[in-house]
Amino acid sequence: MCTSTGTGSADSDVLIENDRARVTRWRFPKRDDNTGWHVHEHDYLVVPLYDGVLDIRDAKGNISQSDLRSGVPYFGKQGVEHDVSSPNDFEFAFIEVEFFVEA
Repeated sequence: MCTSTGTGSADSDVLIENDRARVTRWRFPKRDDNTGWHVHEHDYLVVPLYDGVLDIRDAKGNISQSDLRSGVPYFGKQGVEHDVSSPNDFEFAFIEVEFFVEA
């Protein structure tokens, strides 16, 4: 589970949740929509649904830009704290899979 420390403007829908994983669709309907600050309590996988860019602000205020391609996943580690926003001029979305099973 992510611990949220702020409310964002992006839309999230939990598609699957059980004792092993949670699958969430995140939608950023317009430019500058964001997830809100959160800490990942589990390792996670992100699968972009479109080509696009996301701005990722870390706990120190640094912003990095991720160039994402549809269907090309990336893996994130437990403990990551950030706010994710969309600088795209179109709707952007991705699927996030959180793994509840400890390695």
